[in-house]
Amino acid sequence: MPSTLPYGTWLSPIRASDIASGAVGLSEIQLHGGEIFWLEMRPTEGGRSVVVRRRADGMVEDCLPSGFNARTRVHEYGGGSYVVAEALYFSHFTDQRVYRVRSGQDPEAITPPEALRFADYEWDAARQRLLCVREDHRQQGEPQNTIVSLDPKGCGAGAVLVSGRDFYAAPRLSPDGSQLAWLTWSHPAMPWDAAELWVAPVHGDGSLGEPMHVAGGAGESALEPLWSPSGDLLFASDRTDWWNLYRFRHGSVEWLTKLEAEFATPAWVFGMRHAAFESPGTLVCAFTQQGTWKLAGLDIETRALLPFNLSYTDISAVQCNSGHAVFLAGAPDQALSVVRMDLASRACDVLRSSLSLNISSRYLSSPEAIEFPTAHGRTAHGLFYPPKNDDCRAPDDERPPLVVMIHGGPTSATSTALRLNIQYYTSRGVAVLDANYGGSTGYGRAYRERLNGEWGVVDVDDCCAGARYLAVQGRVDGRRLAIRGGSAGGYTTLACLAFRDVFAAGASHYGVSDCEILAQDTHKFESRYLDTLIGPYPARRDLYRERSPIHHLDGLRCPVIFFQGLDDKVVPPNQAEMMVEALRSKGVLTAYVSFPGEQHGFRKAENICRAIEAEFAFFAHVFGFRPVDTVPPIAGLE
Repeated sequence: MPSTLPYGTWLSPIRASDIASGAVGLSEIQLHGGEIFWLEMRPTEGGRSVVVRRRADGMVEDCLPSGFNARTRVHEYGGGSYVVAEALYFSHFTDQRVYRVRSGQDPEAITPPEALRFADYEWDAARQRLLCVREDHRQQGEPQNTIVSLDPKGCGAGAVLVSGRDFYAAPRLSPDGSQLAWLTWSHPAMPWDAAELWVAPVHGDGSLGEPMHVAGGAGESALEPLWSPSGDLLFASDRTDWWNLYRFRHGSVEWLTKLEAEFATPAWVFGMRHAAFESPGTLVCAFTQQGTWKLAGLDIETRALLPFNLSYTDISAVQCNSGHAVFLAGAPDQALSVVRMDLASRACDVLRSSLSLNISSRYLSSPEAIEFPTAHGRTAHGLFYPPKNDDCRAPDDERPPLVVMIHGGPTSATSTALRLNIQYYTSRGVAVLDANYGGSTGYGRAYRERLNGEWGVVDVDDCCAGARYLAVQGRVDGRRLAIRGGSAGGYTTLACLAFRDVFAAGASHYGVSDCEILAQDTHKFESRYLDTLIGPYPARRDLYRERSPIHHLDGLRCPVIFFQGLDDKVVPPNQAEMMVEALRSKGVLTAYVSFPGEQHGFRKAENICRAIEAEFAFFAHVFGFRPVDTVPPIAGLE
């Protein structure tokens, strides 16, 4: 018989310490021969990223010795940090040099100890060289990005193959080594705005011939180039509003899919892959509709798309080899995992789960995709998670508190895979709305571009509208609404609190408080991002001040807690510290939790645990319920 207890006070088996220590980050699947490789980010090892190999006999082993961390800082967000060829090559986080690992040998550096960063590797077997993106920080001012070749036998900085633009990504060599494709874009565009796909012949000496523009540019984003076994070039383009698949052959581009669906995601990191060839005529590809991902087979000639009947709702990092597809997948009741699917039987095996905990479905809330009305007669989207704990029920006359969670980006999207930071709340009796406000991805380019020039307006309208919608429906308590987010989600959190009177509390994780300072002090990749989201700076300095929460604290009266990594180069600590000082000076209940050694996002288990517990305890303090968990004291709440 369930116990009757107020919302927020339910006893849950999902503990913050278990989330932090029992989970790893999984990414970057690669196949080589009969072996499967992936990257694990391990909070219990200080956030170290390790390349892991599953041998053909099923044995799993680390490829890197202790002390080595496969993580690149190109664009600060990284990705594409290793490649498997005749040896394993990877970027080492500490010095950003490229290292080679041969079986049974220690890693050896193949690039010099200079201010250089490398990412997005491609092995050129015919010429025995490594192709990659290089970010050169050796000169004053903005770093220079190029595509280079590295000689694995030497220790050089690389020979430049492609240069002249602000950004490069995805150098991809054709199967016969005769052509190189790549992506490029320049300020102020981001890759999801106007990434261009180019291709050039590769001469016998390794140099490139005259390049040809294939797709992308103003109003069109071309992403994820992929060569077919026969030498055709496939890619995703949003030229018809949605990222669909296209093929370039015989000098012309032709469509392969025509769906209101996305076959790619914004290129925040290098090495993203949502398609791979099962055979010369069949592609295995992932696509999303209304926030849910599917895996399908695509006949390249007939263009017939056959979705597979799988239980997964979040799918990425697709690779194929030897009758199998290997990918990252998760579902509302399944943590993100490395999954291998038999292409004949469609049977799936989980090779590695990101979560070592076994949580009963009795404590797991299933997301409900909702649409709700917002400003200007528009509709916005989100995933609603009601409280769920079969051991407890609330009094009949009580409605649960709500936490609106805001994803980062802001050009990003929520995930339907099992996320224990959400279940931590719902299993304790607090509802969650995971918002896909206007500007989020997965709903076409037009939905994504709602945020252009309107950051701090459209996202704020939509997040407030979602909370009000659930309150009016009677599904949550309209007097106990909280909002939280990280990075750009932290900015939306602070903007909602400063410009609207909807939420009673907020939590900002490394969030932006002063848009003008961010425009002046951030890394190259995002240094002109705000030109699109707000307006050109300094010409529209008025808008930057108008949208900055730090300049509009008269309307911010509710309690706020801040979490910040002190080594963050994307959103520097001063963004949080200015807000903390200003709010405390006007008597607003404010807490500040900082983490030395952490960057943009928290990787160490003890810090992840601390952030989860402190945020929940802060909201409990504001909403007046006493959680059953014991949490260390929070500075500002004594």
